[in-house]
Amino acid sequence: MALPASGTSAQTVTPDRVEAALSKLEPLAERIVADGGVPGLAIGVVHNDKVVYLKGFGRREAGKPDVVDADTVFQIASLSKPVSATVVAALVGDGRVSWDSKIGDLDPAFRLADPYPTSELTVRDLFAHRSGLPGTAGDDLEGIGYDRGEILRRLRFVSPSSSFRAGYSYSNFGLTEGAVAAAKPMGKPWEDVAEERLYRPLGMNSTSSRHADFVERANRATLHIEVDGAWAAKVERDPDAQAPAGGVSSTVRDLAQWMRLELAAGAVDGKPVIAADALEQTHVPLMARGSNPVTGGTSFYGLGWNVEFGRHGLSWGHAGAFSVGARSLVTLFPKEELGIVILANAFPTGVPEGLSDSFADLVFDGTIGKDWVEAWDAIYGGMFGPVVAAAKATYASAPTPATPARPMDAYEGRYANEFVGDAVVSGEGNSLVLKVGPDGARSYSLQHFDRDIFLTFPDAEMPDRPSGVSFAIGPDGKASAMTIEFLDENNLGVLRRAGD
Repeated sequence: MALPASGTSAQTVTPDRVEAALSKLEPLAERIVADGGVPGLAIGVVHNDKVVYLKGFGRREAGKPDVVDADTVFQIASLSKPVSATVVAALVGDGRVSWDSKIGDLDPAFRLADPYPTSELTVRDLFAHRSGLPGTAGDDLEGIGYDRGEILRRLRFVSPSSSFRAGYSYSNFGLTEGAVAAAKPMGKPWEDVAEERLYRPLGMNSTSSRHADFVERANRATLHIEVDGAWAAKVERDPDAQAPAGGVSSTVRDLAQWMRLELAAGAVDGKPVIAADALEQTHVPLMARGSNPVTGGTSFYGLGWNVEFGRHGLSWGHAGAFSVGARSLVTLFPKEELGIVILANAFPTGVPEGLSDSFADLVFDGTIGKDWVEAWDAIYGGMFGPVVAAAKATYASAPTPATPARPMDAYEGRYANEFVGDAVVSGEGNSLVLKVGPDGARSYSLQHFDRDIFLTFPDAEMPDRPSGVSFAIGPDGKASAMTIEFLDENNLGVLRRAGD
């Protein structure tokens, strides 16, 4: 494949060019924060195996005085995926596991819906998102309080969205299983393996795959969402269930060391830390992802990495986002030994991509080609709007006149299926409440809409999006089944009445 022409070559990406680019990037970052683009962000840049820039901007929490610096710990969301791929590469290099080790050998209890994929599934398949698991599989169970082990066990009930190895479907819990299985020969939890094999050897002392470590850091960034046009710290996010896929917390100082390792083929300061051939496998393009929605580059997925052929040649990268308030991005240009990582404490925002693309333009071309922040803001800002609008349109108004609900005892009771588990509907005062998850961990108030349809508002990141809970009524006048719309994306939200 011929690479697109770049405005300059590796030989002309000199330290002076990088320094000149940074001198223009810094005021751009300062202006974004001053204009309210994000409450706070941090940037790290490496070039020619040196850390050349580390700086924080803005506030850890909106309205409070604590400032972001190079040692502020952020939740990095899905930027965890390439970090975790590096950990597995270390285990592969050590001979403890192979990228082609079968999950059935490493973790015999794990199952997919069909026997053939289950028997053939490898670590490589899960890190390349080609197992056939739908992208959202397990996210719904995490949302109602199940732990990692129970979520991974219940993935066997999810029907595939594509044939095995035939389609790309980005799956948090698929990759999580790949990492957990790869760590099994070590006889230790994934979190310990990540620390021992990557974080500690690189001196990444503020990095962890445990949420408890993040909340203990004094210098940490708070998550923010937009409320009435202003950034507000409203929601906390504990991603331990999917730690390999989204649960890493780190600083730009620590991640700069990781970028050096990636760009130096597994070495730091000339000392091999990870076998080069094992790490190289993570950067091989395996699954087509189409075109970058803003820059137009041709994009593939490797093992925990996006591999892109764009306007400045080959890059490796990955974004991260928690819809309750985190954004992150890493972009590496391997031929130029250049990398940038940007962490921000807000959602929705395209600031990380916008700054990264602006920096690349400055390095390669000497000038910024377009307002990349505005272009990426439009992408992220439009993620939820259509979803909320569609849900509101569906439930815009009940039929006139609305059919009254049946007596509450027609709906009250226990319901269950293998995937969601138990759900209990009970009357509290004059309304119904739905409790789901382990020991009824999550509680949702039900508002009557029409006859046997009720509405709830389950999403912290989309608090104004209604979701339906509907009941099928049996011959005895009581509900025989219930469909929970927000748990039904993979057609597993229908629960039958169980013995009370």
